[in-house]
Amino acid sequence: MKVIIEELHVKGHEVTVVRPSESLLISEMSPLYTSVTVPSPGGFKENIEGFLSRQLDIRLQGKNPSFWSKIWTYIQIEKLTLDQFIQLHIIRSQIVIQMFEDENLMQSFHEAKYDLVLTDPFAGVGAMLARRLQVPLVFNVRWTIQGEAHFLIAPSPLSYIPFTATELTDKMTFPQRIKNVLSYNLGMFTMSYIAEPYYKPVVKKCFGPDVDYSTFFLDADIWLMRNDFFFEFPRPTMPNIIYMGGFQCKPPKPLPADLEEFVQSSGDHGVIMMTLGTLVRKLPRGVTEEIAAAFAQLPQKVVWRYMGQRPANLGNNTLIVNWLPQKDLLGHPKTPVFVTHRGTNGVQEAIYHGVPVVGLPLFFDQPDNLSRIKAKGGAVIVEIAELDRHIFGDALKTALYNSSYRENMQRLSRLNRDQPMKPLDKAVFWIEYVIRYKGARHLQSQSHKMSWFVYNSIDVIAALLGVILLVTFTCISIVMLLWRIISVGKKFKHE
Repeated sequence: MKVIIEELHVKGHEVTVVRPSESLLISEMSPLYTSVTVPSPGGFKENIEGFLSRQLDIRLQGKNPSFWSKIWTYIQIEKLTLDQFIQLHIIRSQIVIQMFEDENLMQSFHEAKYDLVLTDPFAGVGAMLARRLQVPLVFNVRWTIQGEAHFLIAPSPLSYIPFTATELTDKMTFPQRIKNVLSYNLGMFTMSYIAEPYYKPVVKKCFGPDVDYSTFFLDADIWLMRNDFFFEFPRPTMPNIIYMGGFQCKPPKPLPADLEEFVQSSGDHGVIMMTLGTLVRKLPRGVTEEIAAAFAQLPQKVVWRYMGQRPANLGNNTLIVNWLPQKDLLGHPKTPVFVTHRGTNGVQEAIYHGVPVVGLPLFFDQPDNLSRIKAKGGAVIVEIAELDRHIFGDALKTALYNSSYRENMQRLSRLNRDQPMKPLDKAVFWIEYVIRYKGARHLQSQSHKMSWFVYNSIDVIAALLGVILLVTFTCISIVMLLWRIISVGKKFKHE
């Protein structure tokens, strides 16, 4: 969001950011925007950190498991994740009620006469605010409270569109298609289970019983999709989906002097960068020691963002830092490999700079992201439960010395950059487009407002079948009647 806000600010737009009081990433004070802070329940930071720690522990307990142990590990992780999402939606639904019941706050929103609401629909607050203020709605989206965005508004044939978290490709065998169909139905039921009980009463209370909950969060004028087909598998789309994959990527800036000196000291071998994002600051001690041992065996230098206890067997080639300029280091010509958990931002930045990946998927969409890059030949994946110095070291050497990984990522990079308009410029254009025309209803399909019965023309098929059956029955009846008349006539003549 910050990248888009910076660009809107440069173009002279006034931006107001509504943020929860306990926000991990959104500063209250900024020259780019005016903030409105709304109260939120405490303990969110501790809650998310505890969740990540518990999920890591569960994954590591599954080292070399039997089939049934894998099933039990999967069930534990799924339950933990569901509980976490439920807590998120409980908090967000409470925030909506608090906002709407604050008359002064809502009056200030109405008096400001905003041109549009830009929101990430991963939580339902922004869509509800846009509906209450009666202003156009733009999504900055990949995930929504009801699942991956494409599956909600675009045709998604399960024969070649892999469902989220299946780690399948668009070329599926028959057993894989069975898995895909079952995963889709279970996944969509699960998403409704964790969100609907908490948002549906809010929709009913704030907007009335006649508002269709199932379409409430699908009514955005424009969906700015943080994805594109250099990463995604080809699939049907819709006219109000605007792809802006890699919009946050920019050419690298010079590194700080001390870091540049370290990078240059690597000579022809180059520097491996490792970071697991902002939420995972440390790993269990045993995993850390194995990673450090694998790094120590390489001739490359390593820059590792890590905030845990310093590994005892850390090699002289490894520099541990609390922070690193990820985009700039990725774009450095001496960076041959990126070790990452592979969140959405890391995916796009590695592709933009054409750097192959060694992936350590941990949570949420990370395994799915990595599986897509692996399918395109740009990533080696190491499961955290199976990681030791030998497995991790072999993965690093494969990405370093098998030239196909860099060639494939360089090709994806060229595809990403070869566009008539930069993704960020495209995103801002469509935001301003919605402002100019006070919406983009002419691009919205009616499909998401239809029931599955109507959408799939079940009623039409049933009616046509009824007509066919009626005509067939009528024809058969007439033939039988004529046959009886003829038969009676022959009998009478014979007598």
